Amino acid sequence: MEILRSAREIAQMRKAGLLVWRAHNLIKPMIQPDVTTGEIDATVEEFFAQHDATPLFKGVPGTVPFPAVTCISINEEVVHGIPGPRRLVEGDIVSIDTGCKLNGWCGDAAATYAVGRLSPETQRLLDVTKEVLALSIDLMGKRSHWSEVALEMQKFVRKNRFSVVEAFVGHGIGREMHEDPQVPNFVSGQLRRGGDFQLVPGLVIAVEPMVNIGTKRVRTLDDYWTQVTVDGKPSAHFEHTIALTESGPEVLTCGPKGESW
Repeated sequence: MEILRSAREIAQMRKAGLLVWRAHNLIKPMIQPDVTTGEIDATVEEFFAQHDATPLFKGVPGTVPFPAVTCISINEEVVHGIPGPRRLVEGDIVSIDTGCKLNGWCGDAAATYAVGRLSPETQRLLDVTKEVLALSIDLMGKRSHWSEVALEMQKFVRKNRFSVVEAFVGHGIGREMHEDPQVPNFVSGQLRRGGDFQLVPGLVIAVEPMVNIGTKRVRTLDDYWTQVTVDGKPSAHFEHTIALTESGPEVLTCGPKGESW
């Protein structure tokens, strides 16, 4: 069951969310050819340390504990890519997901960045994925249940002839990075079988559509973490932490004037 947060708690989460937004803006100028994903990760790790924030991703349990403070996924990599010596090249798309805990509260956000100029189809992939996240935020203040939002997200992506990744979903967030409820970007059997939830003030969720040019199917690489599209076609990923307040949706991982990426 989802946990509803008070206005005071949401204000504390906003501080963590703003720090995550600042981390993204710190690394945006680094998205250039010849920069390594390890260099990007090290920059975020140092930034969080400077602000006494705890990275959410480093050490997450698995067959191998996740070794970095960011997930950096390139081109056909969908999510959970491990930073390292790989260098960016012109035409890549780079999905960067990171989060932190500040004073006991979490923030989590992702964006996909272009390395130089992209093909028209890949640029459209980024645009559609960013737009479907914006659509979900808008609809959160106009619908009564999440399933209504998820259906519109799914329809929007399919109308643009792309596919929604169904292997991963968004999540509740607060004291911990992953809390109830699960937040799919599509209408699933889970939503139909009682997994739906009401959109009421105090709800705080991380909404994170992942959209593929080709098939929705993914597979795991031998590093136990990196997820790639089965057909090798590009994937994009955008995420915000969003609170539903009495006055409507509030994005907690945007800039002080509502700026996104």
